[in-house]
Amino acid sequence: MSHEIPFLKPPDQAVFRDHMETKVAHWIRQWDGEEQLLAGIIGIPLSKASISHSGASTTPAAVRAAFKSFTTYSMEYDVDLQDLAVRDLGDIHMHVTDIAECHRRIEASLRALYNAQPDIIPIIFGGDHSTSCPSIQAFVSRHPSQRVGLLHFDAHHDVRNFEDGGVTNGTPFRGILESGAVQGDHIVQIGIRGFMNAKPYHDYVVSKGVHVYTSRDIRRIGMDEVLTQALQLVGKGTDVLYVSFDVDVIDQAYAPGCPAIGTGGVNPWDALDALYRLGTLPQVQGLDFVCIDPTVDVRNVTSRLAVQFMLSFLAGVAARSK
Repeated sequence: MSHEIPFLKPPDQAVFRDHMETKVAHWIRQWDGEEQLLAGIIGIPLSKASISHSGASTTPAAVRAAFKSFTTYSMEYDVDLQDLAVRDLGDIHMHVTDIAECHRRIEASLRALYNAQPDIIPIIFGGDHSTSCPSIQAFVSRHPSQRVGLLHFDAHHDVRNFEDGGVTNGTPFRGILESGAVQGDHIVQIGIRGFMNAKPYHDYVVSKGVHVYTSRDIRRIGMDEVLTQALQLVGKGTDVLYVSFDVDVIDQAYAPGCPAIGTGGVNPWDALDALYRLGTLPQVQGLDFVCIDPTVDVRNVTSRLAVQFMLSFLAGVAARSK
């Protein structure tokens, strides 16, 4: 037996441990299927729907690997997260070749989760952005008597037509709008960048009543003011909010591991504080992070940034009880 051999320990115990420090990797344990949760981490390892090269299917594993790099305590937000009931629910198993079946499984899995855990806040790590359409569809079905609002952080509108490529990572919000799952005037897009979208698609979202804030708007008036206005707009006539966060909204200098990188994006602190603020709002009951590609990342920096985003959001959630 290995315990009889001096100094030989299981892999998860062989690294340095400080008994006064709690790492995220040790706090977010695997869910036992019974415990009532505040929030649950869910992976969706899908990137076959991407219209550009993408290894986004490897994101859930890269994010979990990054958990060991962070502690549960933040002096900036004056919070220690270790007592929050947040667990790792695992990954939704994808079909090898059938994208439509993958999307069906995402929606079916999340619907079943919401039936089992009515109050859980899902924190989903994709996967390409196509995964957000079935995720949001399931979220809408969870609230049949309530109206859902969406906050969409992205460099792109993601409303490409279906004729040229079918359902892709460029169509999730076309799918949401065309299905009627969420009204256009209940959607706010934040961080959209110039020279990354076609005019017909901008005209399309405007015609549907979608509110758009560009990355330049954030630079000129600040993220705090943009978010204040966005919440006023998305809060009119809605009861609950879902946040879809495409990490390519961040400038490529800070998030190089995305399939569609570009300059002129949001800086990390603006996003960290925005997610903390959203976490404090009881109306925000769902969140996804998408479009990270660990296969082209530098030292896993983009996946690590996504973990910081998640922790900042959870710091805000912790403040709800205060």
